[in-house]
Amino acid sequence: MATFLLWLLLLFVCWPLALLALILYPLVWLLLLPFRLVGLAVGGVFELLTAIITLPARLLGAKGH
Repeated sequence: MATFLLWLLLLFVCWPLALLALILYPLVWLLLLPFRLVGLAVGGVFELLTAIITLPARLLGAKGH
């Protein structure tokens, strides 16, 4: 909602820039999508490594968070 209100403010202040932003936003989103997927995969690998490293302590009954 805040993003939309900021876009409306930009529309009233400088409408050509607001229209350019409206056109470029989906293109930028598509360009950044592979980086988000890589970040998701790296985060999953770190979660898996954390689970593997802490598995012996959890099996022995150590109290976690």
